[in-house]
Amino acid sequence: MELENIVEILNEDPENVIPELLEDVRKQYGEIPYIMNFMKDLPGIFIPKTLYDNAIMREFKNLDPSTVELISIGVASALRCEHCLKMHMRIAKRKGLSKESIFSAVMIGASLSNAAVLAESTRALVSEFEEEEAEEPEEKSCSGPSCEVCNISGVQFE
Repeated sequence: MELENIVEILNEDPENVIPELLEDVRKQYGEIPYIMNFMKDLPGIFIPKTLYDNAIMREFKNLDPSTVELISIGVASALRCEHCLKMHMRIAKRKGLSKESIFSAVMIGASLSNAAVLAESTRALVSEFEEEEAEEPEEKSCSGPSCEVCNISGVQFE
């Protein structure tokens, strides 16, 4: 959306703008997301959020709409947001994306979510045991097969 259009929208009466924005979203997605329906009676939040979301979800010229939906599916999977996940899956289906492509996005999101849990947890584990041992740098760099963070199977627990 061009800056001139944004300024024009912001200068309009919210009672006129909100239905226009909702209809634009409906055209793009084939439905109105739950959170937008919930916020539509709060123009001071709804209008800027919708403009922001539009800038993020539709204005990146180097990402096609199908890729944006697959990213949305992966993120919704990682965040475990069932409502967002189902909505973005419906949108992806409407865009003609295959079940296999959608599943790949789910698996990527799941893998990243799993990696985030492991990274946070293993750092906490190493940090907890470092306190009992001699002072070492806060952040260890990977030293290959002997690295306690990367090679958890080589660590001896007592």
